[in-house]
Amino acid sequence: MTKYGSFPGARPRRLRTTPAMRRMVAETRLHPADLILPAFVREGISEPVEIGAMPGVFQHTRDSLKKAAVEAMEAGVSGIMLFGVPEESKKDALGTAGTDPDGILQVALRDVRAEVGDDLIVMSDLCLDETTDHGHCGVLDAEGRVDNDATLERYAEMAQVQADAGAHVVGPSGMMDGQIGVIRDALDQVGHEDVSILAYAVKYSSAFFGPFREAVGSSLKGDRKTYQQDAANSRESLRELALDLEEGADMVMVKPAGPYLDILAKVADAVEVPVAAYQISGEYAMIEAAAQRGWIDRDAAIMESLTGIKRAGANMILTYWATEVARQL
Repeated sequence: MTKYGSFPGARPRRLRTTPAMRRMVAETRLHPADLILPAFVREGISEPVEIGAMPGVFQHTRDSLKKAAVEAMEAGVSGIMLFGVPEESKKDALGTAGTDPDGILQVALRDVRAEVGDDLIVMSDLCLDETTDHGHCGVLDAEGRVDNDATLERYAEMAQVQADAGAHVVGPSGMMDGQIGVIRDALDQVGHEDVSILAYAVKYSSAFFGPFREAVGSSLKGDRKTYQQDAANSRESLRELALDLEEGADMVMVKPAGPYLDILAKVADAVEVPVAAYQISGEYAMIEAAAQRGWIDRDAAIMESLTGIKRAGANMILTYWATEVARQL
């Protein structure tokens, strides 16, 4: 005689039986519009230069950057975040290339904005680290420490020239206290009320930034532990977040993404503004390196890592795979 009820009636596996079933019930979906492409433009080169620690990512010429921007736009990517790499001889203690209207980042902003108009959101990294000869994100005092308030004056100037050059969005990444309020005021004073601020509200001092320093030709000696957040801390991220929102941030970011998904989830739960997460250079490099050795399935690992970031609460993801993934989606 057949016995019923001997086996579970609830079988979650029924909803995993086929790719079509899994797709139908998926709780998290990636879309090309979720993605933002970080891109580097280097002064004084005639051909793109591949970054050794980031295979497949290049320091662009002005022309190749315009091409990359168009490709991202055509793939459905929402934005491009530009980082300028000046010639070594143009670096100085104050990072004056960062406020020179003819500095490489400002020139690149004008180039890209002329190419894509308003069809791709053009974003600019607002920080001094690429342009200082000491490699720190701010101005140093007589004892070699980053001077918070002197740095804010430089950030105000940077915001204005970047907006003048065509940035839709500025991304202050230096983690100076009060930077969002000063930048908002500086933009408004010169008629750039419509330029948005993507606040790097939560940015940790991370070992995963290593390849990025090659990408921007960093001159840094030492570390940034006195102004970027300590990896051991969680509550202070919410304090930083609250301060940035109070000062006028339009969007907020958690950086890095993968090692800090718990922080990303807390931030996403706490705010009513769009939340971005930056899948940084070290996260990219680990997957690419492991894939090159045949240790993991590259494409599957990329999609899984991005899905995890989206699942944790990110509305937008900065990733070096943005254009590639957008095409696949």
